[in-house]
Amino acid sequence: MAARTKARKRALDVLFECEARGLPFGATLDQRRAEAARDPRSPAVAPYTEELVLGVAEHQAELDALLAELSHGWDLDRMPAVDRNLLRIGAYELLYGDGVPAAVVVSEAVSLATDLSTEGSPAFVNGVLSRIAADRAGREP
Repeated sequence: MAARTKARKRALDVLFECEARGLPFGATLDQRRAEAARDPRSPAVAPYTEELVLGVAEHQAELDALLAELSHGWDLDRMPAVDRNLLRIGAYELLYGDGVPAAVVVSEAVSLATDLSTEGSPAFVNGVLSRIAADRAGREP
């Protein structure tokens, strides 16, 4: 698994955990760093994981508003938590990322949705993130 793929998966884990525990995004990063320092079997927190989690935390209101607008017929709170957080990560990368091609961002999110969420999730995640990518590029989705 490529380094950025692992970082995205780890970011998803952190965001999901924060949401499940009712904590602000990023609140568990220090815990994850401490676990990695104390136990060599615990995975280290990659810089890209930190960038994604902290970026989503910083821009959550804007990302959530955009996702709610583009998720026709879906209230953000009623989406599966995995989908919601994958969309936040993907939207963050597309809007604020450091030049990762849009096709890669969308493909990675769809792959994680395929592995970790519901049967309809990959198509849903693909549709929403493809709209964001198309808007960013100034073309029709």
